[in-house]
Amino acid sequence: MTEQGPVLVATETDDATADMVIGELNRRSVPVVRFNPADLQDGTLTVSARFGTCPGVPVAGQVRTPSRTADLTRMRAVYWRRPDWPAYARLGADDARYAAAQARHGLGGTLYSLAGPRWVNPLRNAAADHNPAQLALAQRLGLPVPATLITNDPDEARDFLHTYGQVIHKPLRWTPYQRDGVPVTGWAAPVTAEEIDEGVRVTPHLFQARVPKVADLRVLVVGRRLFAVRIDSGLLDWRRDYSALTYSVATLPAPVSAALLAFLDHCHLPTGSFDLALDRAGTPWFLELNPNGQWAWLEHATGLPMAATLADLLAEGATP
Repeated sequence: MTEQGPVLVATETDDATADMVIGELNRRSVPVVRFNPADLQDGTLTVSARFGTCPGVPVAGQVRTPSRTADLTRMRAVYWRRPDWPAYARLGADDARYAAAQARHGLGGTLYSLAGPRWVNPLRNAAADHNPAQLALAQRLGLPVPATLITNDPDEARDFLHTYGQVIHKPLRWTPYQRDGVPVTGWAAPVTAEEIDEGVRVTPHLFQARVPKVADLRVLVVGRRLFAVRIDSGLLDWRRDYSALTYSVATLPAPVSAALLAFLDHCHLPTGSFDLALDRAGTPWFLELNPNGQWAWLEHATGLPMAATLADLLAEGATP
C-alpha cells in the first residue's frame, strides 16, 4: 500500500452503509475525514484552494470540519457516497439558487481537480444514472433487457400495452414528492391501456414488459468482485415491504458477470449495485444500475464481506 493521506468520505449525516465502511477502514488504521457538503450553509464545513500566479508555489487545497482537516492533494481515495448539497433555505429564492450553484462548482470542482483520480464513485455517477442510457448499454453488452418504451405519446403507450399485454410503469428517476404534505413514492406497478390518458403528454414515461420473474437479484460489484443476493418476496416491487423478503447468496452465469463488469468499466465506475429479475428459466433480466445503491442490510442478512471489500478498495487508493 502506498503511503498516502486519509480517505475522504462525503455523505449525509445518517448513512448506515458509510458507517460500516468507515468502521472497516478504522480497523485497518486508515485515517478518515467524513463531511457533508450541506454543512457549507452554516459554516461548519470550510473548503479552500489556491491556484496559479506564484512561481514555485504548488496547487493546494483543504477541506476542514470541526474535528478534521484534509489536504486534498494527499487523498488516498474519495468515497462519494450520498452527500446532501446545501439548500440555503434561509435565503431568498434567487440568492439560494445562486449560492447552491457556487457550492456545487466550488466544492465539487475543487475536489475533482485536487483529489486525484481515486474516486468511489466519481462524479460520473450522474452520467451513469440515466435509465435510458443504462438500458441501451445493457443491450449492447448482451444482457437480456425487457421490451421498454419511453414516451409521452398516449397512442404509442396504448399500442405498446396492447402488444405486450402485461406491462408495468415505473418512474424514470426517484424524486422527493409530496401530496397534501404527505411524502409518496412511485413504485413499479401494473398499467393497462385503459389507464392511459392525455396526461401522459406532459412528460416522458417508462413502460416495460413485465418479466415473469420468480425472484429478484441485487448484485453489488466492488472492483472486480461481485456479490449476488437473491431476494424472494412474491412482490412486483420488492421495496414495498422489506418484512416480506428472504435472502440467499446467488451465483451468476459467467457471461452475466462479465457483462456487469464491462458495464461498470464503460461507465468508469469502480462500484455499483445492479437490479436484475430472475425468470422461471433462470435467466437474469437487466432492470437498472444504481451507482450508489444501498447494500448494508444485505451484508447483515447474508454475511457477505461487502463493507470489508469496499474498505480494501479505498485503503489501496482505488482508481476508476
